[in-house]
Amino acid sequence: MKETYDLIIIGAGPGGYCAAIRAAQLGLDTAIIEKDQPGGVCLNWGCIPSKNLIHQAEQFHSLTAMEAVGVTVDRSTFDYSAVQKGSRKVVSTLTNGVRGLLKKNGVDYISGSARLVAADTITVDDLHTLKAKNILVATGSRPMQVPGFECDEQRVLSSTGILALEKLPTSLVILGGGAIGCEFAYVMSSFGVQVTLVEAMEHLLPTEDREVCAVLENSFQNQGIEVLTGTRAGSLTRGTDGVSVTLTTAQGGETVCEAELALVVFGRVPNTHDLGLEDIGVALDERGYVITEDYNVSSVPGVFAIGDITTSPALAHVASREGELAVEHIAGHPPHATKVDPLRVPSAIYCEPQVAGFGLREEEALAQGVQYKKSVFHYPGAGKSIAIGKPEGLVKILCDKQSDEIIGAHIVGHNATELIHELQLASCAELLPDDIERMIHAHPTLAEAVQEAARGINGKPIHA
Repeated sequence: MKETYDLIIIGAGPGGYCAAIRAAQLGLDTAIIEKDQPGGVCLNWGCIPSKNLIHQAEQFHSLTAMEAVGVTVDRSTFDYSAVQKGSRKVVSTLTNGVRGLLKKNGVDYISGSARLVAADTITVDDLHTLKAKNILVATGSRPMQVPGFECDEQRVLSSTGILALEKLPTSLVILGGGAIGCEFAYVMSSFGVQVTLVEAMEHLLPTEDREVCAVLENSFQNQGIEVLTGTRAGSLTRGTDGVSVTLTTAQGGETVCEAELALVVFGRVPNTHDLGLEDIGVALDERGYVITEDYNVSSVPGVFAIGDITTSPALAHVASREGELAVEHIAGHPPHATKVDPLRVPSAIYCEPQVAGFGLREEEALAQGVQYKKSVFHYPGAGKSIAIGKPEGLVKILCDKQSDEIIGAHIVGHNATELIHELQLASCAELLPDDIERMIHAHPTLAEAVQEAARGINGKPIHA
């Protein structure tokens, strides 16, 4: 183990390992320290394993369609533990891949717990001392623990605990209708679990467009998921056979929901504790997030923070880009931006139907007094959606009323998380809806729904 580096990164999640590789490409002598496995929460207990479960849930759910064409399917031998093992195999493949990428690029990988003792000094497991000209902290986040709803990973699960399940419950109550809650509601329901999804705000996915979320809620209800919005969990009682959750509606009504297990996904908190950040003068806000300036530098020069430990959108792709911007700045390689623009960040929720978007939501535009015009095109107008049996969905585009500049786009429906990027690219390249309209789209494709939505901005849709 060397003792001095140009850059030391703490945390080998998507933000940390991408930053390490980019730093090495730019000639920085780089080390990365990780106390667990490479890939962070995203690869080990988040994005990747959950998406594999969603894929397997889709496969299982498609058996119903097979039965509709006369194929008899015996589900009596279904073994969920095999599903879970498949998910962990995918994780193993990708974490080993990250190790290989770091090695290929000449990044020193150090296992252990890191702590900052000075702006240029780190200890590892309180045994080894390392020096660096620059330090980048990318330690991510963990599930929020709320008093009375603490996760014991037996009856009350966190997002980590539900990914480790080897046996399905008969029923599940999910507290929190954000991205994690919606994705697991879809997975568990697809595998035959009776699911109740509870969200305190007026609609599921509170940070997404309301019109889009209405489509998702209707679809979930049609799938047999009980959706309770505008409903708060007051208390939770654990018993030998399950859990009981007291629920209160916005109108003051009270009911009790009983289930075999509960999944609590109220949010996440930053992993900034026990790192020595405050001891060396790094400023944190009242919630424990690192306060950063341009290039994600903290209040201490030479110490950078990226990803979930900052107030940026808590998304893996945001952490990765922030890491690249920071190390390009460190290496004296002018980055294309000083910070990530939240309005340019795509969101992606991978239940079925999928939800994706970027920029302003319509309710935000209204609240801010933005003069805008919109176009909404429903999936059934694109023949491909009918052909593949995925007619639920819509594409919504918001444009500046005078310039036609795209200020927001939101999609719900099959493959929404892929389709959103055409609109995002158009927005980033300062293209207008007319430019999208004039580009020939292959027929039949779901992308035609994007083209039709673009045509609709100026009143020229063909299939609406």
